[in-house]
Amino acid sequence: MTVAAREQGTPSANQSDPRLIVGLDVPTIAEAEALVDRIGDAAMFYKIGYQLVFAGGLPLANQLKASGRKVFLDMKLLDIDNTVSKGVENIAMMGVDMLTIHAYPKAMRAAVEAARGSDLCLLAVTVLTSMDAADVTEAGYALSPEELVMRRAAQARDAGMGGIVCSAAEARAVREVVGPDMAIVTPGIRPAGSDHGDQKRVMTPAEALAAGSSHLVVARPVCKAADPAAAARAITAEMAQG
Repeated sequence: MTVAAREQGTPSANQSDPRLIVGLDVPTIAEAEALVDRIGDAAMFYKIGYQLVFAGGLPLANQLKASGRKVFLDMKLLDIDNTVSKGVENIAMMGVDMLTIHAYPKAMRAAVEAARGSDLCLLAVTVLTSMDAADVTEAGYALSPEELVMRRAAQARDAGMGGIVCSAAEARAVREVVGPDMAIVTPGIRPAGSDHGDQKRVMTPAEALAAGSSHLVVARPVCKAADPAAAARAITAEMAQG
């Protein structure tokens, strides 16, 4: 069964939603551990990215898994085939649930082969949600962000990746490309009325799920909240509307 299919269904008001991924975008392990403790059972899926990885986040990932939580390791790997393959092999042995790869065909094919036989869901990063049309042009692409996302989504599907990372603004179109089974993980999610920060292509939780997202990544609206558990539960309530 695919990741997207496993995590369908609407939890009750007192349950965490397995489709909500809280981004542990904090600078230290102590802050991350304190945040997880404060959130408690309001969320059970966490993203660990560069900032925390380089502060000791890999041992933390192991601790989270040992506690029954799920882990999305956001490393955005891109390198020569052998380097990607060896990295993915070791990450798969860690037992984390999701890992990001930049959506370049050769890198994705190497990652898929390396993860074969494991439960690791490989996610293809299409276009970062902090980038708009001007940013994509400046990077040297002749395509619009939407066109580039669609091309990379099709390549990820063909490579056998487990899912896509894209803006919720493209989720509906991506779902048409990749079909019903692949995960669509969307950062840039902001609860109704919250500040967008540095994200340029955002949606509310309900809008993103209605558009075809399978998982939502939320960081600042939870991590910076006075009551992170309450913030996570409020987002879960918004998700139920989607």
